[in-house]
Amino acid sequence: MNNIFPIFQFLKDKTAAGLGCALVTLTAVTGASTRNPGAHMAVATDGSAAGSFSGGCIETAVIAEAMDCIKAAAPRVVRFGAGSPYLDIRLPCGGGIDLLFTPLADACIAENLYQAVTERQAFTISMNRETGAISSTPAVQDQAVISAGSWVYANHVPPAKIVILGHGAVVENLAHLTASYGLSCEILTPDPDIVARVTQRGATANLLKTPAATPLYQADPWTACVFYFHDHDWEAELMKQAVASPAFYIGAMGSFKTHDTRKALLRNLGVREENIKRMKAPIGIIPSTRDPATLALSTLTEIIESYHSQFSRTHGAIAL
Repeated sequence: MNNIFPIFQFLKDKTAAGLGCALVTLTAVTGASTRNPGAHMAVATDGSAAGSFSGGCIETAVIAEAMDCIKAAAPRVVRFGAGSPYLDIRLPCGGGIDLLFTPLADACIAENLYQAVTERQAFTISMNRETGAISSTPAVQDQAVISAGSWVYANHVPPAKIVILGHGAVVENLAHLTASYGLSCEILTPDPDIVARVTQRGATANLLKTPAATPLYQADPWTACVFYFHDHDWEAELMKQAVASPAFYIGAMGSFKTHDTRKALLRNLGVREENIKRMKAPIGIIPSTRDPATLALSTLTEIIESYHSQFSRTHGAIAL
């Protein structure tokens, strides 16, 4: 679920500095590969690059090919691995990948691609293998990469965003892990000390003053919502708000017995049964874990698996 934001940040910064750049797109895979169709690299004429397609066995050749492509000001498709003209380069998995090299004609293209990534909307990169034309539009397909004539369409969804509602040490543990993994995280907590500590470390946190629904909670279809309240009086109204949102994952800490009580409270608030069933509890992939660090890791792993199962099989992976 690697975040491709740094790739498009790289293209924007390098083109703004006056350097030529190319976007390299993995369009097809034969056999096994460490990356899926829709993955990208970005290369600049100073030899710098962002992103990868392997464990390091082809990146040097990709950079050299991209720099030659920029110099020629023309797109090209090159195969690496099985069936490649690069006889001395083999992928350790034994497979083969097709890469489309697209030079960027001007800085406006890089700026438009960067904006598409930062808007947190599904989008499509359209690339012409013959002319080198490239643009971004709102996504209209689900498959990660589609080829139609001379055109290649790479479809992407935003990376996962995690909203943590709760208090206790596990809130800070999950926030730290999320940041280390490269995802954005927002914390809503009634504990002012947590707000102070995490904001000092650069995280986004807001203080909940009442257990009522709040406009501070913002979720899109690529948001995971996690409840870590020990004081369950804080949960009900906020959970009612969360299960009515488009978040792809909603989970809560606690035992099966605790969750039965929670479900009864939600029913009393008029929450529909199909919305209650959206709540995952107990949370995480490690059963009955109690220490904050393990619970946070268990939760993050479950969120990542859920994101991949819902999005990465049809769309290019932006998230992480």
